[in-house]
Amino acid sequence: MSTAAVFLAMALWIGPGPLAVRARAGTSARVNRPRPEPSHGPDPLAVASSLDVLAVCLTAGMAVSTAAAATAASSPPKLARVLRRTAELLALGADPAVAWSTPPDLPEGSVDAQTDALLRLARRSASSGSALADGVADLADQSRDAAAHAATAAAERAGVLIAGPLGLCFLPAFVCLGIVPVVAGLAADVLQSGLL
Repeated sequence: MSTAAVFLAMALWIGPGPLAVRARAGTSARVNRPRPEPSHGPDPLAVASSLDVLAVCLTAGMAVSTAAAATAASSPPKLARVLRRTAELLALGADPAVAWSTPPDLPEGSVDAQTDALLRLARRSASSGSALADGVADLADQSRDAAAHAATAAAERAGVLIAGPLGLCFLPAFVCLGIVPVVAGLAADVLQSGLL
């Protein structure tokens, strides 16, 4: 080992810890850093990943109310609200058809398609006794496929929108530099030959 490495190790071993340094600086030991806000809008795969978490929890054998509460912690806000309400109602012993219904305090149509499909699937599972985990995993796959199709459609739309300005820029140049000289050359040959 070199002497510099030995001195560095001694300084780290002897030196004050981060709490002492923060105390001397006058800051608290716990620093609350603001989370960066996404500038591009909501994550299109957030619902799919939340449904995956719910499916894994149910497959692992957790109770439905516990799995819904665990999933709500990392879900998008609207889905988290629905899952939290459902978990609370199921923990209190409410009928699953009532617990998995759309919350009455949400305006009509404010629940997205994936959340509505989850609610219908869970109500159907509660009434028929079918496995909810497999249906939720399939719903997560469908949600991921829908997000992929939406991204592909947006990319294709961008390609079409880019073609318009490019056409407006290159078409006049093509006409001026490609077609006009050919027509002018042919016109000069025709006029000199005396056909017209």
